[in-house]
Amino acid sequence: MSELKVVAWKRYGQDRLYVNLPDGTSVAWADRRTGKVTILDERHRHEALALLRPRPVGELPPLTPPDDLALNRPGAALRQLLDTEGPTPAQRVLNWLLRRETEWDSYRKGLAGEVRVGAELERLGRRGWRVLHSIELPRQVDIDHLLIGPGGVFCINTKRHLGKAVWVGDEMVRVNHGKPQPYGRKSKAEARRVQNVLEKYTGLLLQVDPVLVFVGVTDLDRAATQLAVRVYREREVSTLGPLSGVLTPDQVETVYTVARHRGAWSTA
Repeated sequence: MSELKVVAWKRYGQDRLYVNLPDGTSVAWADRRTGKVTILDERHRHEALALLRPRPVGELPPLTPPDDLALNRPGAALRQLLDTEGPTPAQRVLNWLLRRETEWDSYRKGLAGEVRVGAELERLGRRGWRVLHSIELPRQVDIDHLLIGPGGVFCINTKRHLGKAVWVGDEMVRVNHGKPQPYGRKSKAEARRVQNVLEKYTGLLLQVDPVLVFVGVTDLDRAATQLAVRVYREREVSTLGPLSGVLTPDQVETVYTVARHRGAWSTA
């Protein structure tokens, strides 16, 4: 095994790890996006797999109900924020009578969007998918939804822009031709944080795909060069359901078991 060396390779949109002999001959490689391992020389199968499929480097304590994120409802973080810091019912009525918008209106709209998308994702359970909602990360970040299933792992960010037109570029999003918003950039950063956590505790090579879901928009336009982030309307998330061939049922349960544990995300 000491003669074999793992080499990272990124080119033409591919992201791979190769296991090479000292002379540079490849004996195996792994696709880092899907975790699939291809053996090129059967004589080195065992050694190559040991290198490409590392053991988990983290261990979690037993799961208890307070730490079980499977109990979270869609928008749980926003619900808590509104309940603890938002205006009282009387204040909401007064704001409505005065037709006065506040910062809390955007939180309520966001909550409605997360609930809508969460309902669509829950329907994918019959196809072998698992879904978690409102996963809180350090530095005041939360993952709206995490979808885990036969087609891989998807980190989903929900945006509700009722009655507005949206354009999605490589990094930025414009709503009604307004100021660019870094939705794409933030989605990719969140997906990387999720991938690091899941690989740490499962020992699997995973690809976590960022997803932006827009709720209630009148038009959704994607730049031709925008390939790094999946972009959907709320009803289009059902197209993820038929995807398969990335994770086995056992791997789905392994990833889900880690992802539902609040403690896994404490240092994300």
